[in-house]
Amino acid sequence: MREVRTLTVDAGEDGVRLDRWFKRRWPHLSHIQVQKLARSGQIRVDGGRAKPEDRLVAGSQIRVPPLPDAPDPGEKKTLSSRDAAFARSLVLYEDEEVLALNKPVGLAVQGGTKTTQHVDRLLSAWGEGLDRPRLVHRLDRDTSGVLLLGKTPGAAAKLSGAFAKRRAMKTYWAIVTGALKPPNGTIEIPLVKKGVGDREMVVPADRNDPRADPAETEYVTLSRAAHRVSFMALRPHTGRTHQLRAHMLAIGHPILGDPKYSDQSSNAISVGLKLQLHARRIELPHPSAGRLIIEAPISPEMKAGFERFGFSADEAEAEPFRSRR
Repeated sequence: MREVRTLTVDAGEDGVRLDRWFKRRWPHLSHIQVQKLARSGQIRVDGGRAKPEDRLVAGSQIRVPPLPDAPDPGEKKTLSSRDAAFARSLVLYEDEEVLALNKPVGLAVQGGTKTTQHVDRLLSAWGEGLDRPRLVHRLDRDTSGVLLLGKTPGAAAKLSGAFAKRRAMKTYWAIVTGALKPPNGTIEIPLVKKGVGDREMVVPADRNDPRADPAETEYVTLSRAAHRVSFMALRPHTGRTHQLRAHMLAIGHPILGDPKYSDQSSNAISVGLKLQLHARRIELPHPSAGRLIIEAPISPEMKAGFERFGFSADEAEAEPFRSRR
């Protein structure tokens, strides 16, 4: 597409992220390309600059700049039968509108400069265009567990809206250092992205910092191995990048096996362990009717943590936060 166009956000797309709105129409664009177009001001919403993660409102006017052409269909790499079978093996739940995958540790959700194997690529196992499922949230590469997708534009918009309006209840399991006092509570610490050394991290921020994003995490202690480590249920009420990992480090109880958000004590206990963070359960309204409740069995990596410290999945209630209401 070589000309500038202005398109209107459809009613069924209310609440959809700007970057996902673009990816639905031009799936050949990479996430990085959309980010660059937004950050350089070439993409505008109702005449103003917008961030890739901004949620759209039905009726908004989107300025679409000239875009690179899609590759020739004959040049596109097709998904191998082996990769398609692997993608299908991850399915936890599927109907005509919703797809839920059990994302393994080490598999990125979206691609990047050096990432060629990722969930977004594997979605070709379900088809292309309107048949291709759409991501409605993300998990870190090293976090395992439930990853939810919409199988139609309308379903994806409703699921995304549930996340944006905090109607999706996510429960993560984690093993952290020490014993939290109080054992149950809420963390409200604003976060901001900063360059730390040669890498970017999310760190606590002053509440008056205009760059800071409010961040809230609820937690419940499920079990403890003396005062050494704790098996926790974590529930993010906001969706900031690395929120759970940054919050647990900020209060002095980093998640075990975290190569980025750690301290000396967690590094010593974590030898031989991968990140002990698992997206255990999601509960939210189904796009058509009723409610979805989807759980993912623990990953081999977190099972190793359970075995080392003597924890069991039986120690956790299905909805551990209910007693705090």
